[in-house]
Amino acid sequence: MKREEAVGGVLIFLFGAVTAYCSLRMPVGTFRAAGSGLFPLGLGVLLMGLSAIFIVTSRVRSRRVKENRTPAEIPRSVAQVLLFMAAMVLATLLFKTLGYPVTSFLLLLGLLRILGVRNWGFSLPLSLVTAAGAYVLFVVWLKIPLPKGWIGL
Repeated sequence: MKREEAVGGVLIFLFGAVTAYCSLRMPVGTFRAAGSGLFPLGLGVLLMGLSAIFIVTSRVRSRRVKENRTPAEIPRSVAQVLLFMAAMVLATLLFKTLGYPVTSFLLLLGLLRILGVRNWGFSLPLSLVTAAGAYVLFVVWLKIPLPKGWIGL
């Protein structure tokens, strides 16, 4: 496994663990009557699981195939992980001010750009549909009280 892949996987795992830990300080509730901590708890557990799968598969893959990478490629992947973390922190800081729909739209749009999706015709509709779908699922259908922000949704 390449060193930067391991560092990225461990950073995402730790971020998921901190998210799960912090969400347990809020009321979690049940799936029928979800509290404000249920969504971040699920997100944290999902991040930990996906990063663990990534680390394991990267390790297995690196044993099978030895890849040669140029030194210029290494900082880009580390920079992507750092930008990913910065986007998550920024979204957390702006969550109450902007509200759930705007924050989730901007976060997904930013993460797509960070991960290298440069096609605006793909990124904008995907971010909009995902934010709207998540709003309908969590706020309208499950009645989870999420911050409305300045637009009042």
